[in-house]
Amino acid sequence: MRILVKLGGTLLDSLESRDRLAGELSQIQKSGVEMVVVHGGGKQMTRFLSDRGVESQFVGGLRVSTPDVIDAVLKVLAGSVNHELVSSFVKAGSNAVGLSGIDACLTEAVQMDPALGAVGRPVHTNPELLRVLVSNHYLPVVACVAGDREGRVFNVNADQMAVACAVGFQVDQLHFLTDVDGVRGPGSQIISSLTVADCEELIRTGVATGGMQAKLNAASEALRGGIGQVIIAPGALPGACGRLLAGDSIGTRVMAVAHA
Repeated sequence: MRILVKLGGTLLDSLESRDRLAGELSQIQKSGVEMVVVHGGGKQMTRFLSDRGVESQFVGGLRVSTPDVIDAVLKVLAGSVNHELVSSFVKAGSNAVGLSGIDACLTEAVQMDPALGAVGRPVHTNPELLRVLVSNHYLPVVACVAGDREGRVFNVNADQMAVACAVGFQVDQLHFLTDVDGVRGPGSQIISSLTVADCEELIRTGVATGGMQAKLNAASEALRGGIGQVIIAPGALPGACGRLLAGDSIGTRVMAVAHA
């Protein structure tokens, strides 16, 4: 079994939460599951910028990335957030290695829109570095920063980064561990399973908006890229990832076709 786990930045804002997640995921890795972790850190970024008098501006849910923002991306996402998470994994007994998409051109990106500044759209992930690390029992922990062959640095949406790495590494499952219980339907109930067509309908009818719309789009892209299953689940629930691998019905499973 090969999985990629994307950890939302909100889950990483306290030492207690980081240590719990790292401990749970380390146990799964030690059981023989091949794993890559991708993380966000938007909340930490906003706080860092605000403390320095830089107001965060968003267009379509994406942070406009000026030179000041890219400086924060490198210092916060690829810096403090990444290293604090790696430290928690090391504490839990994993041989964790902190990376960003810049390292060895792990994930290459192109500028998404000049109006957004240095916001990148991932276009290619080279899985060789992940293969080398995972096959030698290291745990890659990847910050959502990408680059290109010209030396440019891009701020990349963490969900898109997770999909790019998952497709490049061809994992069996992609887990989005987030701060919500799953995908909610028109009546606010948690939907246990969705197809790509269901995701499109939730977006079309305005039921899924904002961050959830972005996650459903990312899940659909992952499935089109050959990933077998994408799961959106509450990372605050103790043991969530292990329970998902055991087949427990928590969160929302997104599959290419309806589960029989």
